[in-house]
Amino acid sequence: MAAQAFFFSLVLFIIQLQLLGTTADYGGWQSAHATFYGGGGACGYGNLYSQGYGTNTAALSTALFNNGLTCGACYEMRCNDDPRWCLPGTITVTATNFCPPNFAEANDNVPCVKKGGIRFTINGHSYFNLVLITNVGGAGDVHSVSIKGSKTGWQAMSRNWGQNWQSNSYLNGQSVSFQVTTSDGRTVTSLNVAPAGWQFGQTFSGPQF
Repeated sequence: MAAQAFFFSLVLFIIQLQLLGTTADYGGWQSAHATFYGGGGACGYGNLYSQGYGTNTAALSTALFNNGLTCGACYEMRCNDDPRWCLPGTITVTATNFCPPNFAEANDNVPCVKKGGIRFTINGHSYFNLVLITNVGGAGDVHSVSIKGSKTGWQAMSRNWGQNWQSNSYLNGQSVSFQVTTSDGRTVTSLNVAPAGWQFGQTFSGPQF
């Protein structure tokens, strides 16, 4: 019951991400805002009591929700030293829903700060380039990718699964460039990030948000 009262009364939290990091410094405490959000509709869990989640649940922002891939992730939370509302200790909550954004507010309240540039790991084979895109800063979730060989124009890639993006172009022997666009509409272009002699299985680094 104390944990439930703690959860309902919190206004300002510091969150430690246990399974998902929003910064490159995984495991560190991050300042955040939270409020109680019942139900598990966006994750498909339905009745959270019958599913065993109870009230120790959270709805995630667009960046953290990641199109539902973060459903079920656990977060450790503690109150930010407010003598009126805070109880001691921490609780663990499960991500069970999506909190719709308020488009009247700025959407850069939870930027991902990453060390180094965006990474592109080129897998697949000739005529099937499967590129894993990682270490993305800013909003963090990639919504569209374009690829360009030194002998081709820009071509849109399709999402295969997760953050693996595919192209059916033959780009062997060409230097390769990428354009990455995140959910907030920002785009970063990595020109000739992979040199002409690239091979499948290699990882290359481009500019960061």
